[in-house]
Amino acid sequence: QVQLVESGGGLVQAGGSLRLSCAASGNVNSIVAMGWYRQAPGKQRELVASITTGEITNYAASVKGRFSISRDNAKNTVYLQMNSLKPEDTAVYYCKAKRLRFATLSDYWGQGTQVTVSS
Repeated sequence: QVQLVESGGGLVQAGGSLRLSCAASGNVNSIVAMGWYRQAPGKQRELVASITTGEITNYAASVKGRFSISRDNAKNTVYLQMNSLKPEDTAVYYCKAKRLRFATLSDYWGQGTQVTVSS
């Protein structure tokens, strides 16, 4: 009932910037939180940033001060602004939505978008 489509990934030089977008459709009114995760080759998927319906944000220590998460409720879209990118940021970035319906929490995932930061 919730579909997520990411965009904005690509190849960028170290020190550059990218903005990822995640457009949600379906039953968006029941989403209580959204977040960005990433997974590098050979590593576990990790939380990068999250934002609640109350616009409370959290960030991984490795990206704090460089990345910023925001949302546009009118467009049902969440963004991840990534500045001062490092090669260590190279990963597939996934958008996740958490839905609360009849006291049940469900997670929905996008297909991911590749971010590659060159040295």
